[in-house]
Amino acid sequence: MSGPRVDWLAYSRWAGLWSAAAAMVSVAISQSLLGIALACLLLSRRRWRMPAGSTWLFLFFAWTFLSLFANGDPLSGLPQIRKLYVWFLLFVLATTLRGAADFRMLILAWSGLAGVAALRGLWQFWIKWHSAAQAGTDFYQAYVGSRITGFMSHWMTFSSQMLFALLAASALLLFSNPARRARIALAASLPLVGAALVLGFTRGIWLAAAAGCAYLLFFWRRWTLICLPVAAMLALALGPDALRARFTSLVRPRGVTDSNLHRIVTWRTGLEMIKARPLIGVGPEQVGRRFDAYIPPDIARPLPEGWYGHLHNSYLQYAAERGIPAAVFLLLFLLSQPRRWLQSLRAALMPSWAFHAAVALLIGVMVTGLFEHNLGDSEVLALTLAALGGAGAASNET
Repeated sequence: MSGPRVDWLAYSRWAGLWSAAAAMVSVAISQSLLGIALACLLLSRRRWRMPAGSTWLFLFFAWTFLSLFANGDPLSGLPQIRKLYVWFLLFVLATTLRGAADFRMLILAWSGLAGVAALRGLWQFWIKWHSAAQAGTDFYQAYVGSRITGFMSHWMTFSSQMLFALLAASALLLFSNPARRARIALAASLPLVGAALVLGFTRGIWLAAAAGCAYLLFFWRRWTLICLPVAAMLALALGPDALRARFTSLVRPRGVTDSNLHRIVTWRTGLEMIKARPLIGVGPEQVGRRFDAYIPPDIARPLPEGWYGHLHNSYLQYAAERGIPAAVFLLLFLLSQPRRWLQSLRAALMPSWAFHAAVALLIGVMVTGLFEHNLGDSEVLALTLAALGGAGAASNET
C-alpha cells in the first residue's frame, strides 16, 4: 500500500517564494532555498513555463558562453557562468506561482524584511554619526566611504533592496485595497524603508526611486507629483548637513570624496573596450583585469578615487564584457516584459496594482543600471527576477 503522494510542485512554490523574499536579507539563504525549489521542481516533473521574451534571454545566455570561450581564458570567467544559477529563480517562479495573490504575498514579505533591514541600517547610521561626533571628524568625509549596509556587505546592495521595497509596497498601497493588517504593516514599513534609502547616500538609487515614484504617482493621482519635490525639499531642510552636501554633489562634487570623474573614467574606458571588441567583448570577468589597457590616453594619472573592477553601468558592462549583441539581447528581454503585462492588463487578466508595481520596479532597476552594474549583484539580480516572475504569474490570471 503506497503512502500519500508528495506534492513536489507545492514545495517548489514555497521554497521559490521564500528564496525570492530572502534576497532582501541574505544571499546565502536565498540561493540555498533556490536549490531546494529547483530540486523539488525537477522531482515534480512539471513542464517548465517559459517567461515572456525567453528567446532573447536564451540568446543572452548563448552569447555569454560564446564570449567566454572566444576570449581564450574560459576558466577565469567561470564566476560569471556560476552566477547564471540565480536566473533559475525566474523559471521556478514562472512555473510554480499561482497568480497575483502570490505576487502580493512576495511584496508583503519584502516589505516586512526590508523594514527590519532598514531598522538595522538606521541604527548603523546613528552609530557612525555618534562615532564621528565623538572623534571630532568630518562626518561626510568618513561616511561616504563607509555607509550603512543593513544585513548586506555593501551600501549599493542595501539601497537597492530599499528601492524594491519602497516601490513595490507603494504600488500595493496606491492601487489596491489591502486588508487592514497588511495596510498597517505596509504603512509601518514604508517610513523606515524611505528613511534608510535617503540616509544610504546612494545618488543613483535616489534618482531611480524618484523615477519609479513619479511613475506611480502619475498614474494614481497626477496632482500628487508635486509631493516629490516637496518631500525632497523637506528632507534637505530637516536632514543633516551631510545629506545636503551629498545631494549637491550630483552637480558639485566635494573633491575626490565623491568625484563624478570616477564614473566618467569607467564609462570612457568601457567605450574603448566596446570599440576594440564590439562583437564578443573582452570576456566575462575581464573588464577589471584588463581595465588599465583600455584607459584613454588623455586621462591623467593617478585615477580618481573609486572602484575600477567594473564600469558602474550595466549596459556598458555587458557590452564591454560580452559584446554588443549580449547587451542588446538582455535589454530586449527586459523591455519585452511590459508589453506582455500591458496585454494582460487590457484583457483584465492582470490587476492594476500588479502591473504598476512591476513597471515601477523595472523602471527602478533600469535607471539604477545607468549608474551602477546592479544586475551584477546576486541579491539585486534575484530581486529583479523575482519581480519579473511575480508579475508574470499575475499576468496569467484567469
